[in-house]
Amino acid sequence: MPGTKEFYDDVRPMFGGHISQSQIDGIENILKAIAEAGITDERKAAYMLATVFHECAKTMEPIAEFGKGAGHPYGQKFKMGSGPGHRVAYSSPDKLYYGRGYVQLTWYENYESMGRLLHVDLLNNPEMALQPEIAAAILVKGMSGGFFTGAGLGKYFNDKVTDWVNARKIINGLDAAEMIAGYAQVFHKGLTEEVAMA
Repeated sequence: MPGTKEFYDDVRPMFGGHISQSQIDGIENILKAIAEAGITDERKAAYMLATVFHECAKTMEPIAEFGKGAGHPYGQKFKMGSGPGHRVAYSSPDKLYYGRGYVQLTWYENYESMGRLLHVDLLNNPEMALQPEIAAAILVKGMSGGFFTGAGLGKYFNDKVTDWVNARKIINGLDAAEMIAGYAQVFHKGLTEEVAMA
């Protein structure tokens, strides 16, 4: 599912009229991971690209959270626990689990469970979430399997439903949902034109 000239012509305006090689490399890496996961629904692919576009400040590269979790409990040595006031401190590993990657993976427990799912030691090496291939695997498995919030792509994109706005609940409530829905529809237009041209 590599991007074609038509795809890039459609999405280029979102990038201010110019897409850098690193942005293209990021898009291609994500599309490759989506294809390798057997996902053929262009709506799901488009929504994943739109999520990365938003979460990574249009770079299409895995990034570390601005501020590295400052002011958030996951930016300190706390596990998620059962809610505010019930946080459990940890001392080992000597790492902080602020947002990293394409989807800004946070919290000790999420690094632990995603690492187990991918068979990589994210708990002891959280910076591995910044490696493009691992970031793409976290993105695809997390969003398709509903590992972040309990809701997965299949709930919002299936044979009965196409819900660009509420799909944001896969990642972060309805934060910036309308904006990301708009990005997703542009990516979708590019992907579906690409299929039609094939």
